[in-house]
Amino acid sequence: MKTLIKNAHIISPGVDIAGGSVLIEGSRVVAVLQPGDTAEADASHDARGHILMPGFIDIHSHGAGGCDTCDCKVESIRTIADCKMKEGVTTWLPTTLTLGTNTLADVCRCVKEYAASPNGSKTPGVHLEGPYINPKQCGAQNPAFVRSADIEELMMLHAIYPVLNITLAPEMPGAIDFIAQATAAGITCSAGHSAATHADFMKAKAAGLRRLTHFCNQMSPQHHREIGLVGSGMLDNDIRIEIICDTIHLCADMLNLTFSNKSIDQMIMITDSLACSWMPDGPGQLGGLPIVVKNGVARLESGNLAGSTLRYAKGLYNVWKITGKPLSQLVKATSLNQAESLGLHGLGKISPGYTADMVLLDGEFNVLKTYIDGELRYEA
Repeated sequence: MKTLIKNAHIISPGVDIAGGSVLIEGSRVVAVLQPGDTAEADASHDARGHILMPGFIDIHSHGAGGCDTCDCKVESIRTIADCKMKEGVTTWLPTTLTLGTNTLADVCRCVKEYAASPNGSKTPGVHLEGPYINPKQCGAQNPAFVRSADIEELMMLHAIYPVLNITLAPEMPGAIDFIAQATAAGITCSAGHSAATHADFMKAKAAGLRRLTHFCNQMSPQHHREIGLVGSGMLDNDIRIEIICDTIHLCADMLNLTFSNKSIDQMIMITDSLACSWMPDGPGQLGGLPIVVKNGVARLESGNLAGSTLRYAKGLYNVWKITGKPLSQLVKATSLNQAESLGLHGLGKISPGYTADMVLLDGEFNVLKTYIDGELRYEA
């Protein structure tokens, strides 16, 4: 079946076409048409001039809709995936917390079961945030479950369902060898919850480190006598940077500074959303630790930030307004960079041969429609 999405403002990496159309056959894009071009189709959708972008890829999200990945329930994964789809997220990595081995294994089994019959965002793998972190940089992670890097544990989890990304502290004992072995197995390693020095960073990068987790948050700060992970992220021209764009985890000026000084090819926008996303303010739980959400901001009782309630498109809107950069550049940080860094081929562009995962946004970046594998799966 061929479907034509017409009268769309098409935004894709390096592409900005007002009044264009996209022809889909099955799950793939087969043509991107200029204004005035026509094509035969079995069905057509009028985008009414709204913004059509590649579906967002959120590689760091713990939950939404009152559910957490670590509930170890398939129903929870389905609820979160449905919320993500409503945010325009077409691919999502369910993200764990620093918890026990059995719990992490149960999460992998639940994601595997969901992936066999998905109802919302696709889940090609999981993101393990911890448990191999620095206990002095736990943030909202539970220190009771912090442990040394264990490649056998990782490979056991990876065998249940692919671990596409793992966050760890590279300065901890055994971490460098672990990074080398995980990288050889095709698992992307990311530094986070870490007090690493720049020298630690360079050793980790040589071993295969490819990313920094929630940039600036729970990582060694930049100082004029030791630049830490924040300075390493600013200095290095290869490392990719996860960034929470809610203007809370990083203020607007820091977002502007980072996006102004880093190549867009290095940037990866995430939500780091919790179960309290899509929910009203109030008390909650995160990995066995109590949290409170007030005015949409989630914190532990200690006052530490505990992830976000951010919906994906809002983060993009914030960056667009703050930096003034064109959407045809920023779009790389919402999908293509994620896809390339995780080896997810055919995602991240509206281009012939690419999977027809797309989101339709209005002028305020509210999600109007979400297409997954060429099918309209959500309409506001």
